[in-house]
Amino acid sequence: MTMKIVCVVNDKADEKAGLITEHGQSFWIQTEHGTTLFDTGQNPETLSHNLDNLGLPIRDIDRLVLSHAHYDHTGGLEAVLSANADLPIHAHPDIFRPRYSLRQGEYRSIGLAFDRDALTRHGRLTLSADPTEVLPGLWTTGGITRRPEPAGSSPHLFIRDEAGWQPDPYNDDMSMVLQTGKGLVVVCGCCHAGLLNTLFHVQEHFAGPVITVIGGLHLLHTDEPYLAHVIDVFEERFPGVALYLNHCTGDNAIARLQGALGSRVRPFPAGSVISQR
Repeated sequence: MTMKIVCVVNDKADEKAGLITEHGQSFWIQTEHGTTLFDTGQNPETLSHNLDNLGLPIRDIDRLVLSHAHYDHTGGLEAVLSANADLPIHAHPDIFRPRYSLRQGEYRSIGLAFDRDALTRHGRLTLSADPTEVLPGLWTTGGITRRPEPAGSSPHLFIRDEAGWQPDPYNDDMSMVLQTGKGLVVVCGCCHAGLLNTLFHVQEHFAGPVITVIGGLHLLHTDEPYLAHVIDVFEERFPGVALYLNHCTGDNAIARLQGALGSRVRPFPAGSVISQR
């Protein structure tokens, strides 16, 4: 399968590309079967500007997939929906749960700005906790419920239920899997379900070896012992896997992974492209 994956929005960008940076994530995933936008970044203006500068027509988007509810992945929705009527949209059923960030003693809403009715009016919404084929050979992971390893969590992120404020369980977190002739390419939005949990889930549900992991791995708050464990697992269970990292992975984790895994690990700022025929 031919493919092209472009990082459209990210915290860092290729200096020569004339792109806007922000704390956000968006990927353009293109195959011979169509184009999927995976996440929308934080702001419609940033998404539109970067797509234009990269020569990626927003009206060419055939599918939209949301990795989870947080504003830095869903804040650019308006730009996509206003340009694409009746667009198929894929997400986890828990994406409409309100999310909050606790900063300086105050809970601030950081979840999806669209409620279910509004999003349904703008597109054809598919909510599924199961792996879903978005286009031929391109899947969501579905919800990642088996989590023997730590989740990719942040201490300041919360939900509220009948018992009060609770740490966000990130039930809506999904990644994407592209099936190629050489193996599986896993594209992560934020990997709140946990990097290793996500990869074990992919191994359980999809045939073929994982050959590439792209995106944010949420290792930002990970301590050294667990980073060492992640490296050990990669060397034992995922030898040769290439890692193209950005967003919430964290500079320290990227440097640590590069030190251990060498050229297999590369930064993937906005403007970066991976293509394969």
